Amino acid sequence: MMSRYAVVSVLFIAAALWIAYNTFKNTVIDAPHWNELAKKELSRTDQKIKPERGDILAADGSVLATTLRYYTLRMDFGSEAFHWKAYVEKKDSLADSLARYFPIPGGVEAWRDSLEAPLRRKRRPRGWRLISNISYADYQQIKQFPFFKGRRLGNHGLQAEPMLRRRNPYGSMAKLSIGVVSERSNGEIHGMSGLEYALDSLLYGREGTYKKVNFTRGIGNWVENPAIPGWNVESTIDVQMQDILENALLDRLKYCRAEWGTAVLMEVSTGEIKGICNLEEDPAHKGEGIYIEAMNRAVRRFEPGSVVKPLSMMIAIEDGYVNDLDSVIQIGSAYKAFGQGRPITDSHYNSELTVAGCIEQSSNIGMARLLSKYYRSPQGWHDRVAQTGFLEKLKSGIGEESAPWFPVVPLDRGGLVTLSRQFYGYGAEIPPLHTLSIYNAIANGGRYVRPRLVKALHRQGIDSIVPVSYVRERACSERTAKMMQQCLSLVVNGDHGTARSLRNPYVTLAGKTGTCYSVNPETRQYDTARKRLAFCGYFPAENPKYSCVVLIYHPRENVFGAATTSGTVLRDVAIAMFARGMLGNRSDYVADAAADESFKETRPTVFASTGNDLARLVESTTGAKPKRIGGGAAVESGVPDVRGMGLREAVATLERAGLEVSFKGIGHVAAQTPSPGSPLSAGKVNLTLRQ
Repeated sequence: MMSRYAVVSVLFIAAALWIAYNTFKNTVIDAPHWNELAKKELSRTDQKIKPERGDILAADGSVLATTLRYYTLRMDFGSEAFHWKAYVEKKDSLADSLARYFPIPGGVEAWRDSLEAPLRRKRRPRGWRLISNISYADYQQIKQFPFFKGRRLGNHGLQAEPMLRRRNPYGSMAKLSIGVVSERSNGEIHGMSGLEYALDSLLYGREGTYKKVNFTRGIGNWVENPAIPGWNVESTIDVQMQDILENALLDRLKYCRAEWGTAVLMEVSTGEIKGICNLEEDPAHKGEGIYIEAMNRAVRRFEPGSVVKPLSMMIAIEDGYVNDLDSVIQIGSAYKAFGQGRPITDSHYNSELTVAGCIEQSSNIGMARLLSKYYRSPQGWHDRVAQTGFLEKLKSGIGEESAPWFPVVPLDRGGLVTLSRQFYGYGAEIPPLHTLSIYNAIANGGRYVRPRLVKALHRQGIDSIVPVSYVRERACSERTAKMMQQCLSLVVNGDHGTARSLRNPYVTLAGKTGTCYSVNPETRQYDTARKRLAFCGYFPAENPKYSCVVLIYHPRENVFGAATTSGTVLRDVAIAMFARGMLGNRSDYVADAAADESFKETRPTVFASTGNDLARLVESTTGAKPKRIGGGAAVESGVPDVRGMGLREAVATLERAGLEVSFKGIGHVAAQTPSPGSPLSAGKVNLTLRQ
């Protein structure tokens, strides 16, 4: 026994001597080496602090894209203090709570099976995942569930791993223009498309740095340069207008069963993009009328078709070659420009047209005959278009933006033929946003305002306003712009306009249709079965406030023309904005009521809902006889006459009379059942609204 004690004592003494030696070696002999390593580690300043990414906001301050902190919850079953017995007792009630607030396929049974999985393992898992992608509020709620509530961290082992996620509160609304982000291998989050990409350096912010230092209770992190959060970008997107634009485009795509469509709505005076939409048929549900946000085709190049004719005509007028819109051009059935290539034809025959008529009826021959007299050099035409600024990138804030392409083809390779096609929309490629920019300039009296998606920047109490800027101070003179406005108005309001079907009693439109065949990539020939149908214009025509471009590809049923597809989208947007009072109009009442010449702002106004008592009160106190607008004739008794009123006023009037109200449609009251004056015993009134 003594020998055994001796052996154990020797081993302990040897171990003690080994520890003492290494302690002496590390603290004395090797002290300079370890001190140098410690100094190097403590002086490191390359530890980065990632900044908080800025938000993207709508024009009214609504959040379109933001970074939120989410959590993955894990449980450490290997903790020495873990309460296994309590876990087994509480797992069923914990499963019930999880199934109630975080339902998964299989319900309670699925959660119970998941909670029992760690019990079936031979080794206790140290980082078993309970749930992923939950908010901080959800995390706090789970901490109150059975087993977790009232226990210390070591007893239940619940740990939260934070992560940052980019979220779009409005879902797919303008998502492609807002853009998406991705996380790099080093954990940094950067933009991949749209505003997220174009303004990534502003949104990302500036990284900070920290280093390790000795504190009283150990080594900790010392922030040397704090991270500066990214700028909050206030976009020009108007949520209400964006909603109107998306719904109008989606309805028309479904109706004509087109493959895809894109639309942009812009304010004329400022160039602010109020709405931008890109919808494409869902490949997984073809033929089912399901459309999703896809490629941002608003800034991709396409052969434009006839929507480019106003650009060509504008240049000819500006250069002094066209001074009279009523001058006559011989048209005929075909025309071979410069005596080369295949004859140019129109979709319908005209022996002659006025200059304005070439735009109104979209004559390829007329445009080629007119411009080929004065522009005979491919390079010269390219340079003339470039002088307007049209061939430059617009720098709108959309990351994928491309510039128009006007090729300069040598004369010995058919350059003059290509030139003649460029006059009326073939042989060049133009993004829809660029097309819109020129129409907007025409509507803006010639001032070539730059389309923009960014309105202001905000950060830590600092506001930076992005001013209105111009591609060129002018794309054309005011005189040229007025002449072009006359031409574009004829397209919709003229007797022979290609978009006369878009006329309506509410908003006057002006614009131009455009049809272009797509090229089959296999045969490299035009596929006449697949059309790109465009309409670009502005409204109201007499006082332009908004411009809009719509491009729809390959409609397959019901309608197949540019006016009945893309043009209808623009018309529906204009009428919807009119109905909501967004065009400076009185949306609650019929238009002719406010336009009555006898109406005076100084004259007291009593709407039909106010009743005779209030009318007499106004007259007795002011000495002026009130005027009734927006309603039918006064009804002494029975069901009130609410025809012509807005819905809100009509409902208030009828409910005060003790009647129940139902309605259909939008706008003002066009009809009511039962008729005015009917006995109140009817109890219910049905209203028909009309814009």
